[in-house]
Amino acid sequence: MEKEAKNIKEINSQDYIFGYCIVNDISERSWQKDRGGQWVKGKSIAGPCGPILVTKDEIKNINDLNLLLNVNEEKRQSGNTSRMIFNFNFLISHISQFMTLHPGTIITTGTPAGTAMEMDRPRFLQVGDKLNLRVDCLGEQNHIVTAES
Repeated sequence: MEKEAKNIKEINSQDYIFGYCIVNDISERSWQKDRGGQWVKGKSIAGPCGPILVTKDEIKNINDLNLLLNVNEEKRQSGNTSRMIFNFNFLISHISQFMTLHPGTIITTGTPAGTAMEMDRPRFLQVGDKLNLRVDCLGEQNHIVTAES
């Protein structure tokens, strides 16, 4: 956010955006499913950001970026921002109806189809799995799942 935002109109949402980056919205599904049914505790535990922050003027069309997640070099998730259920302007406007957004606020938008929970035989991340996330214009992230220490 470039400036504080509260109750903004959808048409003005871009006035409050500084830029975009990748956020790996890691989910801990067992915390969500097996420990009380509250989804927030399993979605908001971590979210590596980056590797770069791209200012909004550097992206020609934010509503046409390809997203990809590979696990162990196998495509797991693929999508495009044009197929988001809610576009960026709506999300910013909607969220600002419930809370004040301050400069530096990071808003995550969700993930493309293909999560393990959607699979007939879910394959959740395991220790040693290698993740590669890519988004047009925003670079890529690489992670290796490690055991809790």
